[in-house]
Amino acid sequence: MNQIIYNELKHILTEEQIRTEEPMRDHTTFRIGGPAAFFVMPKTAEEVKNTVRLCRERKVPYYIVGNGSNLLVSDQGYEGVIIQIFKQMNRIEVEGTVIRAQAGALLSAIANRALDMGLAGFEFAAGIPGTLGGACVMNAGAYGGEMKDVLKEVTVLNEEGEIVTIPKDELELGYRTSVIARKGYVVLEARIDLQKGDKTEIKAVMDDLKEKRISKQPLEYPSAGSTFKRPEGYFAGKLIQDAGLRGFRVGGAQVSEKHCGFVINREQATAADVAELMRRVADTVEETSGVRLEPEVKRLGEF
Repeated sequence: MNQIIYNELKHILTEEQIRTEEPMRDHTTFRIGGPAAFFVMPKTAEEVKNTVRLCRERKVPYYIVGNGSNLLVSDQGYEGVIIQIFKQMNRIEVEGTVIRAQAGALLSAIANRALDMGLAGFEFAAGIPGTLGGACVMNAGAYGGEMKDVLKEVTVLNEEGEIVTIPKDELELGYRTSVIARKGYVVLEARIDLQKGDKTEIKAVMDDLKEKRISKQPLEYPSAGSTFKRPEGYFAGKLIQDAGLRGFRVGGAQVSEKHCGFVINREQATAADVAELMRRVADTVEETSGVRLEPEVKRLGEF
């Protein structure tokens, strides 16, 4: 069956765009994950559309990734097709105060382009280590800003295999969720509306937020960012700290001593290490505070 899928993928993509048994540790910020049976890198919306259609017709599981900044892939890997929308689809265009970018564009790159053009409103996203596609799916946010503040429309591949553009008021953007996430749409590009601003002031805000990240977050270790969602009325990191779990380890995975809201790959951690650590943290926090932490990190594969 795998040879059949490979041959059919070659009708859609070039051989250079298709990899087999690709180690996912090379494509996640956790630096963890076994091999993907197929790893493909489409360059156009049509290639994405045709690849997804092939997977659906052949009943082959598939999963969309950007730069893997919010993903934990199992040690056994993934028996399906990983569709990476990243460096092959990262065009950024500016017209007036509007930025149009493909889903694979890094948020940091969009923020820097906005700075270059003197556009304000996207500073909050400069340090988020993800792509625009992922940010639209989960309504990413930081330091008081969210994608819902700047998004105007998102172009997606819907469940019928059609490419459609959804205006902001139909995106149902909430805390770490959207209609895109709920319906399994694939983000292809988005339009962001900003305001004219002063370059010096924009850079000052970006520099300030960068300093906060460096001083408070364990950026020196591989991680997937904030590991748990923020429970209503609480902060996950504070609950974990109050439960006495600062520095708690399972194998090579550790609750960061710098910021308890982060689980880090301290020393060649496996996906099993991280999953077990997260389970124990959630159980202990529930015992000590009565609050059940929900993971923000997505899992892929068998656990």
